[in-house]
Amino acid sequence: MAWEVDDRPFRAALVARGVEVAQPVWNDPEVDWSAFDAVLIRTTWDYTDHLAEFVAWAERVGASTRLFNPAPVVRWNTHKGYLKELEALGVPLAPTVWLPRGSGVDVRAVCEERSWTRGFVKPMVGATARETLRFTADAEGLDVAQAFLERTLAVEDMMLQPYLPAVEQVGERSVIFFGGAPSHGVRKVPVPGDYRVQDDFGASDEPWHPERDELELARRVVAAAESIVGPLLYGRVDLLEDARGALLVTELELVEPSLFFRHDPGAPARLVDALLGAP
Repeated sequence: MAWEVDDRPFRAALVARGVEVAQPVWNDPEVDWSAFDAVLIRTTWDYTDHLAEFVAWAERVGASTRLFNPAPVVRWNTHKGYLKELEALGVPLAPTVWLPRGSGVDVRAVCEERSWTRGFVKPMVGATARETLRFTADAEGLDVAQAFLERTLAVEDMMLQPYLPAVEQVGERSVIFFGGAPSHGVRKVPVPGDYRVQDDFGASDEPWHPERDELELARRVVAAAESIVGPLLYGRVDLLEDARGALLVTELELVEPSLFFRHDPGAPARLVDALLGAP
């Protein structure tokens, strides 16, 4: 399938090590997951529409074979409430107003109180920029954001943050970890004028080598997560800068992240080593 092209080197690296590989669909009722020695979640990008079912699936699979990352990680990481726990452990995030489903918010009041000139809204369960909104804190933009949140909060939890224009100027940078150790980095750049860094929207990506402070922050994020949910086979730490150039964490992707094998020929073998050596 076209959207799995980037994983082909990983599959080839598994086969080269003598691993028999299958690629079933997570919600196929005919699959006997207990027949596998291990299951590694990859491109389950439809889970946001079936979250309860997906988490239940992970728990069933984890009870019958080795699941990576394990079911408790899936439950924790598929709702962005995990970011609040990381923030409590010292991980720097963008200032965030957490908005539970069914709650209300006065977007104008929030922006005025916090001196935000632009804002950003995203869901707490989401992928591929689903139900996101960038807005300017003028009369028109505030009206749009208010209506957007009134609609989305009726059905799901949301987050309200200042917009970080560095995503357009510098791009989002990611450090990818295998077996708790950094493997490689990537920089994702949206098309001019956009904020979405997914290639679904025409964004580009390229190899990126993190500086010491960026790598140190990524290590802290992974260590904080492991202190909550235990060892992680793989993960991706996504970083942006604020208006002062300070590093912020936007996401810690532990369930089905793109791992950008295309940008480091040695990356597939590193993940294979971590998988085969996992306790």
